[in-house]
Amino acid sequence: MGQIKVEKNAGGIEGLCIIEPMVHGDNRGYFMETYNKMDMAEAGIDLDFVQDNQSCSSKGVLRGLHYQKNHPQDKLVRVIRGAVYDVAVDLRKDSATFGRWYGILLTEENKKQFLIPKNFAHGFIVLSDSAEFCYKVTDFWYPDDEGGLMWNDETLAVDWMLPDGMTAEELNLSAKDKENASFREYCAERGIEI
Repeated sequence: MGQIKVEKNAGGIEGLCIIEPMVHGDNRGYFMETYNKMDMAEAGIDLDFVQDNQSCSSKGVLRGLHYQKNHPQDKLVRVIRGAVYDVAVDLRKDSATFGRWYGILLTEENKKQFLIPKNFAHGFIVLSDSAEFCYKVTDFWYPDDEGGLMWNDETLAVDWMLPDGMTAEELNLSAKDKENASFREYCAERGIEI
């Protein structure tokens, strides 16, 4: 017990948590618990994770900003190789921080984890030559349930920390992510005034 340190409400956004596991290291290497349900519950985080995912991406790949429409997921994300800048955008329409974003550097060295509650858009950019990204989720993935926001939306104005010397035009996005809606379009579809 007590193997994690939790910073709650990261960036002043309720529900976002930065989790730092206790790392036990010596000249042989290190050991850490990457997830412990009792430690999480003790920290006030009581979630039922049902699926683990992993992706590998090269430098300059930007994935996001994604959200689930009818099956929202809490996500616990981390990097096991390389470095990414990870971003969450609050899409909870009754939240005081609706439309605000927060970003965190996740690396294999800092071993930080980022807990993103349901009803947030999520994305990341790979800053290292490549990165392996792992995450736990509280609901299953349904192919027709995914929505997306433009990564470079002017209203959200996310600062993506582009890798040194890289321009926005050089980013590697999926065809789907190039067609994501603007934040204004997202709000208009839901009758939300901004």
